[in-house]
Amino acid sequence: MEIIISSNTSKPIYEQITSQIKAMIMSGELKTGDPIPSMRSLAKSIHVSVITVQKAYEDLQRDGFIETTVGRGSFVSAQNKDFYQEEQQRQAEEHLQAAADIGRSCGIPVEKLMELLQMFYQED
Repeated sequence: MEIIISSNTSKPIYEQITSQIKAMIMSGELKTGDPIPSMRSLAKSIHVSVITVQKAYEDLQRDGFIETTVGRGSFVSAQNKDFYQEEQQRQAEEHLQAAADIGRSCGIPVEKLMELLQMFYQED
């Protein structure tokens, strides 16, 4: 599992770890039951504090992406379809918010943005 930490972003390191693992799970790169590295192992491989990785794993567990068992480690949890869909919708909302902000600041009519969205949605 490859995690890339960027120092050129305002996003905290634990959020970078969290978002990359979530992306791997949502893309199918990591599947239900797959083990994820121990906190110490991941911290060592990406040169960060174990506490930073612990925070990321706690967030992933809270959000239902991983399950951690003392003595066994952490594994990708069984996909909750509703949760997965909610996460995808949240990401879409972020992009739509950005599009609305750009449209508003540049004077693009909402009808034009809706037309573009509909066009992109219907593409193969």
